[in-house]
Amino acid sequence: MGTLNLEPVAPETVGVDPVKLELFRRRVQHEVECGYLPSAQIAVARHGRLVAFETFGAATNASRYILQSVGRTVVASAVWKLLGDGLLALDERVGDIVPEFATNGKEVVTVEQVLTHRGGFPFAPLGYPKMLDRSTRLAAFSKWRLDWEPGSRFQYHLTSAAWVIAELVERRSGLSFFDYLRSEIVEPLGLGLMLPVPADRFDEVLAVPVAIDRTSDDQQVDPWGPWYLANPDVLAGGEPSHSLAGTAADMAMLFQALLNTDLWRDGIVDRATQIYSQEAAWGEKLYGGSDEVTCMALFCVVRGEYGNAFAPRTGSPRTFGNGGAPCQLAFMDPDSGTSFAFLTNGYPMSGYDYTTYGDNMRVSIACLGNDLVGR
Repeated sequence: MGTLNLEPVAPETVGVDPVKLELFRRRVQHEVECGYLPSAQIAVARHGRLVAFETFGAATNASRYILQSVGRTVVASAVWKLLGDGLLALDERVGDIVPEFATNGKEVVTVEQVLTHRGGFPFAPLGYPKMLDRSTRLAAFSKWRLDWEPGSRFQYHLTSAAWVIAELVERRSGLSFFDYLRSEIVEPLGLGLMLPVPADRFDEVLAVPVAIDRTSDDQQVDPWGPWYLANPDVLAGGEPSHSLAGTAADMAMLFQALLNTDLWRDGIVDRATQIYSQEAAWGEKLYGGSDEVTCMALFCVVRGEYGNAFAPRTGSPRTFGNGGAPCQLAFMDPDSGTSFAFLTNGYPMSGYDYTTYGDNMRVSIACLGNDLVGR
């Protein structure tokens, strides 16, 4: 089966507890009604069927959200397909596929290390407008240097890993990264993900980011964090890991497709969502650093035994997905068959909502969204 059935069904028909679903729904709705978030969007699915899709506040179900790091699961889905089709292998060296990358000690970096944020080049620079041109991107690869020995540390490669992944996809598929996603995943499944958002449609299709903690007009957002993508031209530039736009239903149903369609070879999703490392992420909190242990799979996070700041603490230990700025979530529990997504356009000026209130909100929503099946 390829194409998804996107028509919603009653939750009871696929075993979703309507009371638990209402708790999840009301928890998100509350954050909009109390004025904390300008809008939010949720979706829930199980066993290949959508059971809830709703938008609260100043947006509609047609509104797409900038996915930020939640979009890493979309990127991962493309790599998993290449792995399953035998077009890419984890133990291959990136430099053997992309010779421009094999400089300054990076020739030893493997595909697996890039996918698990252990490549050693977490802040390798490639910003706007240099990122727009492929030859300029490849020139940047050749100049990048290592910050530490590949494989020795887990530190989020916030944008650098995705640029390498995009080039790997192009070298092995013969299609640009976005063309591959469209033709091999998004269009066959009937999803509405935008890859990327044209600058002239920024205000038309998006729930545009809103600063939730600005108290005066002269306060400025952090231009180097997630707000970077609030610039229509930068978003249209298409940094692969964060600039994708979509609805909560797109994300919830992408997870369902991973387990309920034949686009991915048997066993590859199980292999890709195994735990490859368990340790706290290095770096500052604003750039993904944490004192909490993160269970890392192939470009996604796994709940493991305890969960972490973004992963749910409910559901099975095999729950996988990604969280992202400002507090967005999209995860699936393969044991229960449920998936959920929570998206918002309410950003603190720092980009991530690490206030006590924001932490509590995120943890609560994550736990409710991943606990939707009755006894």
